[in-house]
Amino acid sequence: QVQLVESGGGLVQPGGSLRLACAGSGFSFSIYAMSWYRQAPGKERELVASISSAGGVTNYADSMKGRFTISRDNAKNTVYLQMNSLNPEDTAVYFCKADLRAYGRTYWGKGTLVTVSS
Repeated sequence: QVQLVESGGGLVQPGGSLRLACAGSGFSFSIYAMSWYRQAPGKERELVASISSAGGVTNYADSMKGRFTISRDNAKNTVYLQMNSLNPEDTAVYFCKADLRAYGRTYWGKGTLVTVSS
């Protein structure tokens, strides 16, 4: 069955870094666009970054530009999110999503919690 499993979350101090990973299985990972979203307590889920199937096109939410980097390794069926200069406002559950728009297919992971606190 289709699975997206996020990892790498945890507690980090302000100014610190984390790298999240999302491993996909049960579908053709390399043809799906991948995205990271996040949802902070009491807030709506928001897009963090996205990457095209081959990795050549990336997009970021304005508040993440210059701090976060999305990448993927299709040989490992994994998408990454490198997060630098973290601040308390980055505290959220981070989810990965796989999209194959031409076929209306979307899959979500269950999320990993990132807490930025001193």
